[in-house]
Amino acid sequence: MAAEWDSGSEAGPTGEWPPATASPVKEKEALPEESDAGVSVSGSSEAKVDDGNIQEAESSLREGLSLNYEEARALLGRLEYQRGNVEAALRVFDGIDLQAAIQRFQPSLSEKPLSKRNNKLRSDSSNSGSQHAASLVLEAIYLKSMSLQKLGKAMEAAKQCKSVLDAVESIFQCGIPGVMVEQKLQETVSKSVELLPELWKQAGAYQEALASYRRALLSQWNLDDECCTRIQKRFAVFLLYGGVEASPPSLASQTEGSFVPRNNLEEAILLLMILLKKWFLGKTHWDPSVMEHLTFALSLCGQTSVLAKHLEEVLPGIYPRTERWYSLALCYFAASHNEAALNLLKKSLNKNESPNDIMALLLAAKICSSSYLLASEGVEYARRAIKDAESSDGHLKSVALHFLGSCLAKKSRVASSDHQRSLLQTEALKSLNEAVSLDRHNPELIYDMGIEYAEQRNLHAALKCAKEFIDATGGSVSKGWRLLSLVLSAQQRYSEAEVVTDAALDETAKWEQGPLLRIRAKLKVAQSLPMEAVEAYRTLLALVQAQRKAYGSIKNSAEKLFQEDEDKVSEFEVWQGLANLYSSLSYWRDAEICLQKAKALKAYSATTLHAEGNIHEMREKIQDALAAYFNALSTEVEHVPSKVSIGALLAKKGPKYLPVARCFLSDALRLEPTNRMAWYYLGKVHKHDGRQADAADCFQAASMLEDSDPVESFRSL
Repeated sequence: MAAEWDSGSEAGPTGEWPPATASPVKEKEALPEESDAGVSVSGSSEAKVDDGNIQEAESSLREGLSLNYEEARALLGRLEYQRGNVEAALRVFDGIDLQAAIQRFQPSLSEKPLSKRNNKLRSDSSNSGSQHAASLVLEAIYLKSMSLQKLGKAMEAAKQCKSVLDAVESIFQCGIPGVMVEQKLQETVSKSVELLPELWKQAGAYQEALASYRRALLSQWNLDDECCTRIQKRFAVFLLYGGVEASPPSLASQTEGSFVPRNNLEEAILLLMILLKKWFLGKTHWDPSVMEHLTFALSLCGQTSVLAKHLEEVLPGIYPRTERWYSLALCYFAASHNEAALNLLKKSLNKNESPNDIMALLLAAKICSSSYLLASEGVEYARRAIKDAESSDGHLKSVALHFLGSCLAKKSRVASSDHQRSLLQTEALKSLNEAVSLDRHNPELIYDMGIEYAEQRNLHAALKCAKEFIDATGGSVSKGWRLLSLVLSAQQRYSEAEVVTDAALDETAKWEQGPLLRIRAKLKVAQSLPMEAVEAYRTLLALVQAQRKAYGSIKNSAEKLFQEDEDKVSEFEVWQGLANLYSSLSYWRDAEICLQKAKALKAYSATTLHAEGNIHEMREKIQDALAAYFNALSTEVEHVPSKVSIGALLAKKGPKYLPVARCFLSDALRLEPTNRMAWYYLGKVHKHDGRQADAADCFQAASMLEDSDPVESFRSL
């Protein structure tokens, strides 16, 4: 450290120090040089300074170098600190009166240069000398702070360090100028600014640490880019992981029109983005941990699309391209941009890149498992992942088997024949059971297996899985309660299902109660309690509208994602449910009002058009009903209720319409094999067509499904 603070002066050739012709300023600069000649200035300096000889050593320095009291002690203390004599250095530093020194330095350091050239030169020389003296004293207080820190006195160290910065602000009231500031003075200021927050943290004074970080970044300290970067990174890390909630910056530090962070997370993200921008501009070196912290922060607030943008901006060569593609795929998948995520994974899994990357294969299989159209592709990814995981990791193999089962189940729902559907369903259950054997305590796996059992109407097994899921999660996940309630309703145990739903509402946060309230309303309908069902829908509507107000306008993209969340109920669904309920009660005016409300939220909806057709049908306006049903199919080609309704109406119009009706009903069953109304009307078509055996089979299927029909489709889970 002596070399760091040395200004470059050397001892004379004879070994005598200081040289006879040396100026006072240069003599003071030369003192820190740890040479035999330097130590000979003061006989007491070679040994450890104690309470008895501090005054003598200080007097020797003052007489030999023409220093004042504070400067002499600063030099002596620094020498002791550099030798490792921390306690002795501290005793020397204790005698320095910082406030007295500030009063002496302030006029000369803050005065303006004179206009005349000679006076200006004389003023600059005086200013330089005052800066050097100020540098000595401020450095001494900084070293005193360091000494206290080494002795474990963090709070006292922080107070001393703060006094350095207070003194600098007192001397330079308009901030440290970018020019005409001595290098050593600037170094002391920079080190003090960087050290102070760390000392407050060590002392447990976290609010003071927050204030110090902001003071460091908002005040005019003339810090270089590297120092400022270190402070910004440490501040961001502290905000993210410190466990202390910071209040917003004070109004005095806010610029009009600028973004003001509202919480720790926003402030940390802002700092990390500033650091990335510095790197893009070439002002600092690349630090991979900055991107790691930003990834964590943006993931916490669900802004993974923003993270993807920053990953795309990172220059080539920083990350391997397959790693970048996988990270981007994760971001897009989290932001529900599944198509973009899958395209990136396809590039990564190309035979010329990383075709056996098991994590990319698993993510691709997971994305495909959420879509009927991609299910076949997902089966291939899952099987490749199983093959790669055979000898490496049982857990990864279990995950791959899980996704394989999910993809096979999705694929079975669009199978072209009953035989193929049955084979796929059997294979799906086999994969899920094998996955459970490898990972018996995976709640999500148990839940998905319960869904598959329920879809195949194995209600006993589905009930067991639902209970296991609730036990595994402690009842903290609402979808487990919903599955249990729907399985009980499929067993015609409506009162028990209602008890389960009420218990789930007690265990669920208010904002997550929507799907449970919807099930409660449908349970009331199933029990022929229409007025209680209306009341349940009103409660649900109040909750949904409160959510919409809390989350602002639906036009915002983030809120669109919120509205489309599978665990939320949209206002459109509530009005639609009320319209169907009022239609069943023949309350036409109320039903039409609810339909208009639904149309205002979603103008072109197959569900709304089907409900409109249903009202026309009940009022015996058959042509208007058919027109509404066909309009619904034009909006959504695979809308099963509309196909069933068209088939049912055409079957009533006479023998020549029976083939067309049979086509619509058969297509509906291809899409939804468990639709009991489709089986029922198909049975009527066969009966009118003279195929009594086929009609009997269809009626039997409809009867069996009616006995195991839940109040809400299992596919809604």
